[in-house]
Amino acid sequence: MNNVKITGLAKCLVDAQLISKQDIAEHVEKAHLSHMPLISYLIQNNIHLGPNAIRVYGDFFDLPVLNLDAMNLSYIPKHLIPQDVLRENHFIPLYKNGKTLFIGMADPNNQSALELVHFSTNLVVHPILIENHKLKPTIDDLFNDVLDDLQSLEDDGSLDNLEIEIIDDDESDNNENTDDAPVVKFVHKMLLSAIQMGASDLHFEPYEKFYRIRFRIDGILKEIMRPAIVLNRRISSRLKIMANLDISERRNPQDGRIKMKISKNKSIDFRINTLPTLWGEKIVIRILDSSAVKLSIDALGYSPEQHALYKKYLNQSQGMILVTGPTGSGKTISLYTGLHYLNTKTRNILSVEDPVEIYLEGINQVHVNLKQGLDFPKTLRAFLRQDPDVIMIGEIRDLETATIAIKAAQTGHTVLSTVHTNSAAETLTRLISMGVPAFNLATSLNLIIAQRLARKLCEYCKKRQKIPVSELIKQGFTEEQASATLNLFTAHLTGCKQCVNGYKGRLGIFEVIPVIPSIQTLMMSNGNSIELNDLMRKEGYPSLRQSGLKKVLSGITSLEEINRVTTN
Repeated sequence: MNNVKITGLAKCLVDAQLISKQDIAEHVEKAHLSHMPLISYLIQNNIHLGPNAIRVYGDFFDLPVLNLDAMNLSYIPKHLIPQDVLRENHFIPLYKNGKTLFIGMADPNNQSALELVHFSTNLVVHPILIENHKLKPTIDDLFNDVLDDLQSLEDDGSLDNLEIEIIDDDESDNNENTDDAPVVKFVHKMLLSAIQMGASDLHFEPYEKFYRIRFRIDGILKEIMRPAIVLNRRISSRLKIMANLDISERRNPQDGRIKMKISKNKSIDFRINTLPTLWGEKIVIRILDSSAVKLSIDALGYSPEQHALYKKYLNQSQGMILVTGPTGSGKTISLYTGLHYLNTKTRNILSVEDPVEIYLEGINQVHVNLKQGLDFPKTLRAFLRQDPDVIMIGEIRDLETATIAIKAAQTGHTVLSTVHTNSAAETLTRLISMGVPAFNLATSLNLIIAQRLARKLCEYCKKRQKIPVSELIKQGFTEEQASATLNLFTAHLTGCKQCVNGYKGRLGIFEVIPVIPSIQTLMMSNGNSIELNDLMRKEGYPSLRQSGLKKVLSGITSLEEINRVTTN
């Protein structure tokens, strides 16, 4: 490899500081062995050298460059060439001017594509360079016209035989809107697609000039399609009918639920919320698929030490366990995993939530109903007269709820709950600032778990990453870790068929802190969150950041992802 000459395009890339001589030499050699031009090899292997690479390609091949992000897709003459031809040959038509057609492509050596377009359209063809990783998503967007989709669904009957049933409280509503069968099928298709893709939420969003649907997958919103804006009200009406909401009410938010039976033995619940916005109703649907949740402490992602601490305090006959973190950090799963562990015939377990997200047999679950006056404090006072062994509170939001929870933890009950804070130390100071006496908190609280969810790298396409030792130390690794040979990986920018942008699934990152005597003493002497945090590190309990870096060392996730979900 040392004998490989760095010339031509390879030299231009090195001169532009987009890649090292050693790495480009490796690519040049592999391209030579594959009998391919260097740029063709880089493109076919999805090797993206950053946003400036396209400029180098354009200068080297003397071709114009176009940023697809600035392109209005509605003006693209997509019907000139069949969709399957575009996908197979990796190009898109951009603009037709008389007898000239400009096509966007990533590989300027793809002469067969230019000839194919010329002979099939009888037009003069001019290539324009575009970034390879934007090509497929753009083609997807081009052909995600929901009017075409609705017509094709109507024509081929592909959704006619789905084992799908909408179960409403008022069955008479099921017959409404039956004259809009294509929209009915399309909405069913969206819900099923979200389930298949592992999404947690669906967003239906109207704007002045477009309407889009996004799914939240592994914690990140991903645009799925942009239906024609004229379908905005038809889609929202169908969703509201399914959730037994008032379709004539468009000025106030509404909440509802959908229960969808997708097979004989499987049903999935959806929680739906509508919000009136400037250009129509934004609708968000949360998928509550209890069957997809793995309620095993072993599956949460704790280190062996953290795993042992959680089990130890779950087995205590009284005291409180608090799980903290922002919305979407997996707190509910952690709580229900604990309940699942405690759920035996010898225990009376009660839970109060807003709303109930996971249904567990053997647990008495109460859904808060503020309209009927059933709030957290009122429910908890009733719980204490129900001879409970374990009480789960969806969230401690106020002093009254916190006071009753602490009383329960002090009088022979195991209490599990959540608080919205960023770390274990902040949880203690938040409750004290809420008005909870430090002494009561110190004597009732057993364990605090702060957590985040980070995306896992795709095992099929993740790639090794080299980071200077000085930068690793700056990021929080120890000198010993930074100096050792590390198995650091990063995500493949465009991903593969098995993942989304190089990530697949999520894992938990935890800070698990038992409230030991030294922490109790500092709490009762009015220690602030900085002092508490320093003491926790001194006692040997790793922070969220340190726990995340251990996951990076194991090759499960990337440093970029840990930087996204934790602070250094």
